[in-house]
Amino acid sequence: MDHELLGLEKLRAVKRRPVTEGHGLVTAEPLFPNRALPLLVEPSVSALDPVAWAGRNREFIETSLRRHGGILFRNFNLKTADQFRQFMSAVAGELLNYNERSSPRTQVTDHVYTSTDYPPAYSIFVHNENSYQSHWPMKIFFFCETPAHFGGETPIADCRRVYARLPAAIKERFMAKNWMYVRNFGDGFGLPWRTVFQTEDRAAVEEHCRRNGIDVKWKSDHRLRLRAVRRAVHQHAYTGEDVWFNHATFFHISTMEPAIREALLAEVAEDDLPTNSYYGDGSPIEPEVLEELRRLYREETVIFSWQRGDALLLDNMLVAHGRTPYRGPRKILVGMAQQFGQTASPAN
Repeated sequence: MDHELLGLEKLRAVKRRPVTEGHGLVTAEPLFPNRALPLLVEPSVSALDPVAWAGRNREFIETSLRRHGGILFRNFNLKTADQFRQFMSAVAGELLNYNERSSPRTQVTDHVYTSTDYPPAYSIFVHNENSYQSHWPMKIFFFCETPAHFGGETPIADCRRVYARLPAAIKERFMAKNWMYVRNFGDGFGLPWRTVFQTEDRAAVEEHCRRNGIDVKWKSDHRLRLRAVRRAVHQHAYTGEDVWFNHATFFHISTMEPAIREALLAEVAEDDLPTNSYYGDGSPIEPEVLEELRRLYREETVIFSWQRGDALLLDNMLVAHGRTPYRGPRKILVGMAQQFGQTASPAN
């Protein structure tokens, strides 16, 4: 077992204990025995003001987040989208808009969106938010306003562990070649480019892409193809840990739900698929490599049932998230904070 995996195994052995020094208003313990992810934090007193508490305890939240990768705040008396927004701001400061979009969302209030508006019968594979972009949110928050009657969980997976368990040959190949995405808009599938970029101005799209290392090809006035080469392995902005942080598996056609994949391939050529991924030199990623990546993500995934009022905070570089199929009404809200990447610096 290499030293990276050994260090992460120590995280799994975190003891279940309450927080006392300086944090007597809450208890904190891993939700699952022998799993560091997520840390469950609950009030130990009644009538705790969650926004005021979060503002006073940013250092505790930040330290816990970097160690565990994710924190589940439960029984904090959060009930509305506006309270959720205030809680996010207390934890992380200025919130981010959802830019260069890859999934349909509905804005609920300022900087608060629905989680992906995707048919409930399908799952959403785990991924790191905006890891296909040149910059991304360091923090992503989820809030359970209405849990589904059945299913609808948000699976989460530690990307440090995915990276540590990857065979050396796969690591080396991606580090040498990087990875490339291809996205198409206007072919009758996925989001239109006007929604993705929140503009009607082609010149504004071109300027955004120029600044962010994205190759642009207009196939017609409403049809657009984008290509970009990104790194597959990044160093975490704060801890310096190597993490598997990319959309290579998520964007690949073979990861899509079988019914959707077959329908797409019957209608469009590979170059015109809504999303697909390759090595950075344009060569195909081997099927066995993609299956190994999906296997590791699955094995590192933990799932918990949402309870009304739950808030989940993830370090977006350390932890990937997804969604299981569900039945009945479900309303999970999402917000993002602390932009980082090639064109931004981490916010403290």
